[in-house]
Formats: sequence, C-alpha cells, structure tokens
Amino acid sequence: MTGKQTYWFEMAEYDLETAKVMLTGKRFLYVGFMCHQVVEKALKGYFSRISEVTPPYTHNLTLLAKKSSLYDTLSNEQIDILDTLEPLNIEARYPTHKEKLLESLNEDKCKEILEGTENLFIWIKMKSS
Repeated sequence: MTGKQTYWFEMAEYDLETAKVMLTGKRFLYVGFMCHQVVEKALKGYFSRISEVTPPYTHNLTLLAKKSSLYDTLSNEQIDILDTLEPLNIEARYPTHKEKLLESLNEDKCKEILEGTENLFIWIKMKSS
C-alpha cells in the first residue's frame, strides 16, 4: 500500500472502532455517522490505489464508488449499504434531521448497519491489496 492508501485505511479502521464504541454506548446517531466515514475513507483509499490524483472532495458514497470504478462490481447488498449510509453523514449534522434520524436508529438497526459496513470495508480493503 502507498502512503496515501495507508492513511485512508488506517483512518477508516479507527472510525470503525469508534462506531463500535458508539454502539456500546448506545449513541446510535453516531454509529451511523461513523459507519459512513468508514466507507467514505475506504473508498478514498481505494481511489488512491488506482489514481495519482487526490480523491474527490465529496461525501457522496455512490459517486466515490463510481469514480473508483468499484460501483459496477458491488453486490446488491453492498449497494444497499451505500444507500443506507448515504444520508447518515449529512442528516446527522443538522438539528431538523437529527430527531427524525434518531427515531429510525435503534440498537438492532445499528448492529445491522455496523455489520454491513464492516463487511464492505473488508471487501474494499481486499480489493486494494
């Protein structure tokens, strides 16, 4: 792995551990937010593997997957994870969205999101080696 790749994947691993801590502490809003961060950083790490340019300055997971040429290789389950995570980055930041989002995130849902995130992270990391 290159230095850029290592940076992104180490940050993604840190965020994954943070998401697990947030789940233990029942901070469900931040489980979703951190899971989004994990996949975003993993995709940027993969992008760093295939390109000399800086990864796109975006939080849009679908766009990052497409720019990384990974989107067409994702399973339906992996695309579902991207779709689930996509709004968790932005909506977690704004008060009008927080309440609605908190209502949809419970422990079981967060465990499901975390498991899907971890599986997708592992898959992207394997593609990068």
